[in-house]
Amino acid sequence: MINRKNSILSNTSSSLLLSIALLDPRKLPMYLIFDTETTGLPKRWDAPITDTDNWPRCVQIAWQLHDELGDLVEHQDFLIKPDGFNIPYEAEQIHGISTALAEEQGVPLQEVLVAFNKALERSKFVVGQNVDFDINIMGCEFHRMETESILVQLPVLDTCTEHTAELCKIPGGRGGKFKLPTLTELHEFLFGEPFAEAHNATADVEATTRCFLELVRKKQFTANELDVQPDYFERFSEANPQEIELVGLKHINLKAASKEIADALWAKDTGEISAEEIQENIETLEDAPFAHLHNHSQFSVLQSTINIKDLVKATAQNGMPAVALTDHANMMGAFHFVKEVMAHNKAAKEKNAELLEKGEQPTEKEITPIVGCEFYVCEDHTNKNVKDYGYQIVLLAKNKKGYHNLAKMSSIAYTDGFYYVPRIDKKIVEQYKENVIALTGNLYGEVPNKILNVGEKQAEEALLWWKEQFGDDLYIEIMRHGQEDEDRVNQVLVQMAKDHDVKLIATNNTYYCAKEDAEAHDILLCVKDGEKRSTPIGRGRGYRYGLPNQEYYFKSSDEMKELFKDIPEAILNIHEIVDKVEPYDLASDILLPKFDIPEEFKVKEDEEDGGKRGENAYLRHITYQGAEKRYGEITEEISERIDFELETIKNSGYPGYFLIVEDFIREARNMDVSVGPGRGSAAGSVVAYCLGITNIDPLKYDLLFERFLNPDRVSMPDIDIDFDDEGRGRVMEYVINKYGANQVAQIITYGTMAAKSSIRDTARVLDLPLGDADRIAKLIPNMSKLNKIFGVDEAELKKKFRSDELEKVNELLNISESEDLEGQTVNMARVLEGSLRNTGIHACGVIITPDDITNFVPVSTAKDSDLYVTQFDNSVVESAGLLKMDFLGLKTLTLIKDTVKIVKARTGVELVPDEFPLDDEKTYELFQRGDTVGIFQYESPGMQKHMKNLKPTVFDDLIAMNALYRPGPMEYIPSFIARKHGEEEITYDLPDMEEYLKETYGITVYQEQVMLLSQKLAGFSKGDADVLRKAMGKKIFALLQKLKPQFLDGGEKNGHPRDVLEKIWKDWEAFASYAFNKSHSTCYAYIAYQTAYLKAHYPAEYMAAVLSNNMNDIKQVTFFMEECKRMGLEVLGPDVNESYYKFAVNKDNAVRFGMGAIKGVGRSAVETIVENRKKDGPYKSIFDLAKRVDLRAANKKAFENLALAGGFDSFTETHRAQYFHDDGDGITFLEKAVKYGSKYQENENSSQVSLFGDASEVQIPEPIVPPCEEWGTMEKLRREKEVVGIYISGHPLDDFKKEITAFCNAQVSAFSNLEEFVNRELSVAGVITDVQHRVSKNGKGWGLFTMEDYNDTYEFRIFGEEYLKFRHFLMINSFVYIKAFVREGWVNRDTGKKGEPRIQFNDFKQLQDVMDAFAKKLTIKLDIDRLQEKRIQALKDTLRSYKGDHGLNFEIYELEEEIKLKLSSRKQKVKINSELLSELEAQEIHYKLN
Repeated sequence: MINRKNSILSNTSSSLLLSIALLDPRKLPMYLIFDTETTGLPKRWDAPITDTDNWPRCVQIAWQLHDELGDLVEHQDFLIKPDGFNIPYEAEQIHGISTALAEEQGVPLQEVLVAFNKALERSKFVVGQNVDFDINIMGCEFHRMETESILVQLPVLDTCTEHTAELCKIPGGRGGKFKLPTLTELHEFLFGEPFAEAHNATADVEATTRCFLELVRKKQFTANELDVQPDYFERFSEANPQEIELVGLKHINLKAASKEIADALWAKDTGEISAEEIQENIETLEDAPFAHLHNHSQFSVLQSTINIKDLVKATAQNGMPAVALTDHANMMGAFHFVKEVMAHNKAAKEKNAELLEKGEQPTEKEITPIVGCEFYVCEDHTNKNVKDYGYQIVLLAKNKKGYHNLAKMSSIAYTDGFYYVPRIDKKIVEQYKENVIALTGNLYGEVPNKILNVGEKQAEEALLWWKEQFGDDLYIEIMRHGQEDEDRVNQVLVQMAKDHDVKLIATNNTYYCAKEDAEAHDILLCVKDGEKRSTPIGRGRGYRYGLPNQEYYFKSSDEMKELFKDIPEAILNIHEIVDKVEPYDLASDILLPKFDIPEEFKVKEDEEDGGKRGENAYLRHITYQGAEKRYGEITEEISERIDFELETIKNSGYPGYFLIVEDFIREARNMDVSVGPGRGSAAGSVVAYCLGITNIDPLKYDLLFERFLNPDRVSMPDIDIDFDDEGRGRVMEYVINKYGANQVAQIITYGTMAAKSSIRDTARVLDLPLGDADRIAKLIPNMSKLNKIFGVDEAELKKKFRSDELEKVNELLNISESEDLEGQTVNMARVLEGSLRNTGIHACGVIITPDDITNFVPVSTAKDSDLYVTQFDNSVVESAGLLKMDFLGLKTLTLIKDTVKIVKARTGVELVPDEFPLDDEKTYELFQRGDTVGIFQYESPGMQKHMKNLKPTVFDDLIAMNALYRPGPMEYIPSFIARKHGEEEITYDLPDMEEYLKETYGITVYQEQVMLLSQKLAGFSKGDADVLRKAMGKKIFALLQKLKPQFLDGGEKNGHPRDVLEKIWKDWEAFASYAFNKSHSTCYAYIAYQTAYLKAHYPAEYMAAVLSNNMNDIKQVTFFMEECKRMGLEVLGPDVNESYYKFAVNKDNAVRFGMGAIKGVGRSAVETIVENRKKDGPYKSIFDLAKRVDLRAANKKAFENLALAGGFDSFTETHRAQYFHDDGDGITFLEKAVKYGSKYQENENSSQVSLFGDASEVQIPEPIVPPCEEWGTMEKLRREKEVVGIYISGHPLDDFKKEITAFCNAQVSAFSNLEEFVNRELSVAGVITDVQHRVSKNGKGWGLFTMEDYNDTYEFRIFGEEYLKFRHFLMINSFVYIKAFVREGWVNRDTGKKGEPRIQFNDFKQLQDVMDAFAKKLTIKLDIDRLQEKRIQALKDTLRSYKGDHGLNFEIYELEEEIKLKLSSRKQKVKINSELLSELEAQEIHYKLN
């Protein structure tokens, strides 16, 4: 027997037992039950046992050897002396064995293996709970010591299997199965009492043995598995008649034993630093500067509540000399951060200069911004098979070069390394480490994490690798948040720093600004992970991630110095890092991609000094070429303007910009992409007009170039371009191909938590009921922010909000003052508001760079784009030096293009929208009638009203209305209209003003007018005029005060009276902020004019295009179909013989429904139908269609939905019901037709292949069309709505239009907004589309029913008496008329708040009965001028044929004199019904009911 004096268990009974066992030959050992405790878990569970780096070390092993009847033969327990490794803290936390304890009481591994091998040789089975892990651990240890063993050959019996999972039936396993039981769970199942898992191998083995033997006793292992005779279980039960008991071994509390040793060591360590030393350290630290070098901002998405402004503010308030930004893996905040610090430094300099002037000491400190990033560094960033988050390492940039290296690494992390998180690896670090400082990071950093989880030796190796890379630029980060794991790591880190001469620095890993924000930060983490706040923090199922305490805030210098007074160097070393950093600005001039110009324009000097001579010359050349095409003859005025513009462009240094834009716009037109006439101020450029970038002549409309590029200030031109929304993607592709995919990127957008969503998110995390959350969110006025409501005085709130909003705001303020869950929700939401929630892509911005984009800015990727996406957002990309182009998709251009195509297809006429005459009478008539539904920018009801009043006659009127119709300038519209029609006098303050104000009838409408007048009246330069425009538009008062004397003096010099100039200036100040950019207005009025021209001349084609462009929005389709009816255009349903994918116009000038608007009919199905129709003529029948189209593209679903939508109605032999009729065989006629087509096509194909093709043609009979009844109108319409979303061939309510007009006072949509109708009775009519009858908890019936009219649907609820009284009306597809009274909501007794208004149902009627029930009398109105004998006779005949008992009245009127005469008929009564009213309408006779 082995000498076990070092073993923890010196148990005399065991040796006695062992000797007895060895003496009794009948007792043969059979089962070896064993368990191990280790230094951790493997990285890979499937690695072979020869992979010694993968498998952790064994620190304790215990086993029990039992004979076949379950009697104990031997038990052993060893602690193992660590040789060349130590026990990580995390592992010690689990099993309690510290390195010190194992060293003091452990046995050498070789001795243990010898003893274990002996036990194995006497065993038939190896047994354990999840024993594969333990076998691998020991197998690897045998391999390390090069010792032979039969361990891996022995058969295994495991107590943790699918079988025991089925026994215990614990839910929550993978794939819906039961989960595998833990030892505790199995023990509790078998013995009805839990076993507290000790994670002490002896205790675990004892419990596992008990469970295993009980499973044997209960025959849960088969005789086959145990390799025993059939009588074995009987013998086992005889030997163990009772439930198996524990053996009763004594267990040492390993945690307590480890703690005893640790306390002794700690006392020894800490006893060394005296109180004097600490006092000395405190004095040393007093003047030492401290700066936080590890901070996260809101750009660490949903992980930090600090916004950049607050970070800089907190740094300044604490007087710190520097601050670092180290977000997780991204650098989205870098630009904002540097910009914010620069702004602070500028203000600090100014304030200090002021103080020095006054002879006072400067008080403000400048801050050094340190840009950094906390990277996830994994083994291999390209491996996306292993979920490896890597270690978190903080890297800081020393200078601009270092910043670019960080940007490279961050870009690679997103573009190549993204797998769950953006990752890099050590190879990347080696490649881009220049000018970068490395910190070892938090507990997830490689060195600290290995100390905790792997071992100090491995941690040391890791430290040496980082030191080899970074040398003196590596610092060990040390943190003190009062956590046991951190304290343990710190002991080792301090020692390592000494051993390897690496400097320590103190950080705090901040995630929130103030300690009181810890709770809000915790809520933010819950939002990120979709967790509830009540879930406990921890690892594994049933737990959530959270920070362990509330210490992760932006601590003051004093707090940090207090924490590290025993290690002063951790504070003192910080200034060394700060000194290494050279401050730099990230803003830069725009860098244009290189544009290739023809050889003959290239200038040698350009290559030497980077000049733009060649580009300028080439731009001049193509501008004058374009000018000849545009103007024919180039007058002096034109060449003067072109030269002025070219000179300004030359001075700005951006000729390449125009060349780039001209190039892709020309290419867009070549690709048949519609390009807008221009937008924004670029339309003021004659150069742009000559180059074909814009399509509006600036000279003709007085559009100014300096509004676009100010000649006195060098600024970047900015041209936004509209393309038709289908062609936009093709233009972008051209740009990508031309400049390279690594030089083109889209722009990121940051989705932030708005006020309402922050309330809803917080409420979800805090478990506030949904209804309450919704109610609180609705108290926030639309578009308002919480920080604009809280902390604002009452007078300010009154100014900001309307009275109804103010009421809600006050309620919100009251809630926030309460202590309950609602108050907590509001207050936490205030902190979270504005947090970055997710990222997206800017709709139209595209970046083009001169070289690989990652050389300029960090990039990431987005799921909706194949392009790179910049990590900087739209507000800063241009300041960062990137060329940004806006490629906008404009639906209206697609609309014009589609109309042109339809016109060409129908008439062969090729329309060119840019050549439409701008004085077309028919077009102006359309505007004058206000007939502008579907006309770009002019379709709102308000605009229609103004158009009718204005009656525009010239294009200038349209430009002016486009500029005036917006909040603010709207108030000038009545005066503008009155002046046009001569109802108001047109006056000018000075005669000189007429030249520029004449077109707008003396009213200043455009910014350009202000600019031109300031030049003419006061001699302003073009540049000054632009500055004035900007100052007035943006109300920059400081600038205005500077410019006013210049205007007054200049005007006086030109002979204008000063008082009049004062008045002009005052007027301008009042409304110049409303004045609009004329260039933009002109361009959009031009597009609008083109749409109106098309609507006026080609109404059917235009409306077909409008419908096509709104195909995905069924409400819009309905709206425009109504407009078609109003215009007298027929809209026909889809038809396979006339329809295309989009809406089209047929030979009878009716609009045909597009097949693409039918659900389930894809583009490919439509293409095959249209293609075969064009090739071989119209389809004659369903069989003909099935024979000819490609049935792979047009599948059964497409056929069915086409039939339901009426697409086959032109086959007159069959009606819709027949397609879905089956003759009892379960196969519909339509299916048979499709199968017939498929067979026919197969046959065709095979006969073409056969040698005797013509002879072998077999006739396949067409299926028989089954006779059946047609569907009723309602059924037909219901099915149409199913597949299209609207009724096509009519509306179910069409038969009741007269009842609805006469007896309804509201529409169904009114019920969605009950507040407006409180204490009123509403009468509505509609069709019921859904009904549900329910029973409440107390057994009473109630109902839900959905009602629909022409425009809307609403779900009603009906209860109690009303339900019982009216329930028989609630039938699907029935037409009902309802009278309902809207009552005020109930008042909540507890809160005194009024609830939502409620509905009281007063009456239900079938719509068919309404006329009889409510029609009392008919009044016929007759115009005396139209009383001819013939009309009177016809009316008399009509009334006679509808005799009944309703009263009849006449009202005869004369319009000129306004005379009315009322008469009532005594003898003749009529029966009022729809037929009578229809006949009266046909005779054009006006009438009134009741």
